[in-house]
Amino acid sequence: MKSPARLAQILFPAIVAAALGLGPVATAAETSTGSGAAIILTPPPSAKPRINGAQVFGVRPGTPFLFTIAATGDRPMTFAADHLPAGLQLDSDTGRITGVLNKEGDYVVTLHAKNRLGEASRPFKIVCGPHIGLTPAMGWNSWNCFASAVTAEDIKKAADAMVSSGLINHGWTYINIDDFWEVNPHRANDPTLQGPQRDADRNIVPNPRFPDMKALVDYVHGKGLKIGLYSSPGPWTCGGCVASFDHELLDARQYARWGFDYLKYDWCSYRPELETHRKISEAFVSTLTNWINSFPENRRDDMRPYAIMRAALNRVPRDILFSLCQYGMGNVWEWGAQVGGNSWRTTGDIRDTWKSMSANGFSQISNQPFAGPGHFNDPDMLVVGYVGWGPNLHPTHLTPDEQYTHISLWCLLASPLLIGCDMTRLDPLTLSLLSNDEVLAVDQDPLGQQAKRLVKNGDLEVWTKDMEDGSKAVGLFNRGDSPAAVEVKWSDLGWSGRHRVRDLWRQKDLGTFQNDFGAMVPRHGVELVRVW
Repeated sequence: MKSPARLAQILFPAIVAAALGLGPVATAAETSTGSGAAIILTPPPSAKPRINGAQVFGVRPGTPFLFTIAATGDRPMTFAADHLPAGLQLDSDTGRITGVLNKEGDYVVTLHAKNRLGEASRPFKIVCGPHIGLTPAMGWNSWNCFASAVTAEDIKKAADAMVSSGLINHGWTYINIDDFWEVNPHRANDPTLQGPQRDADRNIVPNPRFPDMKALVDYVHGKGLKIGLYSSPGPWTCGGCVASFDHELLDARQYARWGFDYLKYDWCSYRPELETHRKISEAFVSTLTNWINSFPENRRDDMRPYAIMRAALNRVPRDILFSLCQYGMGNVWEWGAQVGGNSWRTTGDIRDTWKSMSANGFSQISNQPFAGPGHFNDPDMLVVGYVGWGPNLHPTHLTPDEQYTHISLWCLLASPLLIGCDMTRLDPLTLSLLSNDEVLAVDQDPLGQQAKRLVKNGDLEVWTKDMEDGSKAVGLFNRGDSPAAVEVKWSDLGWSGRHRVRDLWRQKDLGTFQNDFGAMVPRHGVELVRVW
């Protein structure tokens, strides 16, 4: 049982911390008001340079290299890089590193960003070898905003907004087209979805909404961003558009010709018995027989379609991140890495409700050991900002505290971070949620570890994530309907003595604490800290 003094420290942390000289501790009032109005916790970025984003980057030998140095601070800003390997070049004005690396190896580079107020530098590790996607993808996906109504102009506007909002300076990279870029014969009443499904050489053809895929890709790349698209291992996508079954190698080559960097591959319409009907790709698939036969027999049907597309992607001269969308069926986390997945969906589709978001996020427990650099569990996209799955968008139904929980938990989980809202309508709270570099650094930590649930006490949970520098990121969560005190004990972390605690949302040191740390956490809220 806790002593009265310790209970007081948990229940009235600001008062006790001040009395003990330990620095401030968060209280519920700082995160939201009684009316539910948003309180923005993320401080504005300094005018001085700061380098953000991934600190490690994987590339295959001989493939095009594109990395934009993410840096906040006043412009104009110039960039430099020490020890950049042969084959790569840096544009000092844009901070874009491009070129081709042909020699495998690890290259440690020092990045620099300089403006009139100062200079920032940071190590950056380039790993040239078979593995890509060494940190979780950060970007935007069209589905939770436009759904089946998406057009090329929507994609351009999203890319424009990623730059104009400044999110590119915080490490956000991908602009991803979800379903409905393809022809859809099942919607004959919509002429914008009609046309030839494939050309004379059996290459897939986009619908009239995407008149020039290569030009669209070049437009996004010209912003210093990357771009992704969507398909299915079955004959049709979830929306009834043309998909990739029996055309996997052809489609991978087409994606590479267009210049895509990311593929979301959605299970819809695939059935194992389709394999008996292969014709076009029969010879290609036969070369994979030994690999496929090495899979566990009870998982072979789940794994085969993803292995086929991964093998096809490996044959094209372009790095294409591979996102498996399999909704957690067949315990995909147990074999997703074996078929070359860089991430895999572990849940059903998310909605912008507390029930949906919390169920997706807090269920990521048994899959924790299977996450690591280059392969991550994915509890689905972010549902902050204006969402709506079509033309009638609305502000997210999540309260501000629930949104802080959402972003904090996804970062602790080392999940892919894919914004789902209308990028042209970023309100101040949404922008602050997506631009806190200390919070995003938890997601992008090079160690690539997923958080573990350390404590569950009714509606109160503590999740902790190991960081590369030896510190730990800790989330104190209150899933209940009333404010509550939540604490983490150093002994539960395998530590003793005094340790420094920093509030990541407020980017403020809270002081050093003996034995444990506690805070009052609002309903459905979080206190996200980092402990050294």
